[in-house]
Amino acid sequence: MPLQPTQYPQHPQDVFDRFVAWTRANALLLDVLGAALLTLVCAGLATATGPGAVLVSVLMCAPLALRRARPEVSGALVATGGLLQTVLSNDPLPANAAVLVALYSLAAYAAPWAARGGLLLGLAGALIAPVRYVLLTWGYADPASLLAAVAFLAVLVVATWLLGSLRRAFRTNEVALRERARLLENERENESRLAATAERQRIAREMHDVVAHSLSVIIAQADGGRYAAAANPAAAAEVLGTISATGRQALADMRNLLGVLRQGPGDERAPQPDAARIGDLVEQVRASGLDVSLDVVGEPRELPPAVGLAAYRIVQESLTNVLKHAGPAARAQVQVRWDADALRLGVDDDGRGAAAVPPAAPGGQGLLGMAERARLHGGSASAGPRPGGGFRVRATLPYTS
Repeated sequence: MPLQPTQYPQHPQDVFDRFVAWTRANALLLDVLGAALLTLVCAGLATATGPGAVLVSVLMCAPLALRRARPEVSGALVATGGLLQTVLSNDPLPANAAVLVALYSLAAYAAPWAARGGLLLGLAGALIAPVRYVLLTWGYADPASLLAAVAFLAVLVVATWLLGSLRRAFRTNEVALRERARLLENERENESRLAATAERQRIAREMHDVVAHSLSVIIAQADGGRYAAAANPAAAAEVLGTISATGRQALADMRNLLGVLRQGPGDERAPQPDAARIGDLVEQVRASGLDVSLDVVGEPRELPPAVGLAAYRIVQESLTNVLKHAGPAARAQVQVRWDADALRLGVDDDGRGAAAVPPAAPGGQGLLGMAERARLHGGSASAGPRPGGGFRVRATLPYTS
């Protein structure tokens, strides 16, 4: 016997929410049906009073079909029927309940001027009706009875109008909440797009730093090894070892960078380089044949990962430019100064200087990338020719990003 799927009872809140949604979607239909039913009942009860009472009942109840779609029109027609009642009927009618429904609808759905006008007409009716029926028709001249009737109807009118105003406040608040939710959703989408753009720019900078630096070292080593192969095979073997190590390091950096894009919960990647590895970077560039020295001043301190990575990449890009553009026999000096307020970096060379450095591409690389990294963390970076020849890079990175 096949198993039947388990039927779970629906939560009452879900049923109520669906019912409310259905009533809102079919508000006009419900108003038409309600107005038709009220018209039939009130007109049937008014047949014993006379044809005038039946006409007044129809005129007061039928317009309620438009109480939410056209509340001003509906209220005006109901008010007209109420005025005709004072002429065509000597007794109050069951259709007078339509006045309260119309007043509630004006306060809840009509324009503010119409809502205030409905309140004034309702209060006027609370005064006219007792005078018309209690005093003139029934003959009760007791001031206390007349005043009690006026007060009762006035309180009923004001209470009905306040209920409608409360409904208007709820609707206004609901509309405001929906608009706020829409704006928040748009803001979240905009923030997601901006974050994606910033992440693409960051990945582009990382790719440029890794690829450009590693390839520059490999090319410099390959050129040196080609000339040394014939005269000194041992030196050529050492150059090949440096090329291999640089290529492996570049491959590892590339895997770490691309691994971030595939990273899921629980994945662990090797840490990004930071300012503590600037010495290793200088040793790697020195092994490629560039005469470079490192000068560290001050006591190193712990940096946020993003700031440490920016410091490493700025020095890496500067040394890569020296390898590519300074020319043969150039010398470079790296300065790392741990000041009280910020980390200050400097890279100087005595090569061919700015004349050999091409302007940055429109996509933003090289020197522009260094400046972007520094600004991202509240610092600054500048680059330009040195007096007397060569090129100079200066960067300042605050300790807190």
